[in-house]
Amino acid sequence: MKYWEYLANNLSKVGWSWGCVATVDSRGQTIFVADAHRDDEKRFVVRTDEKLTAFVELESAIRARPAVRWSTLVGRIR
Repeated sequence: MKYWEYLANNLSKVGWSWGCVATVDSRGQTIFVADAHRDDEKRFVVRTDEKLTAFVELESAIRARPAVRWSTLVGRIR
């Protein structure tokens, strides 16, 4: 399993739905757009050059929210 898949699984475990798409921008470069959202209308969207970076940024943004308990997941992804 790739590391971004661990991060995506952990998003799901704490109640987030997520998606990721690869596309090509106007300069011909591949970009990844990932989002995570919940039923409480919270949403995070990131745009990066790499899929892993997209999920790391999503995790970082969501960790900043005090209501999310990541401490139980940290040991599972290392």
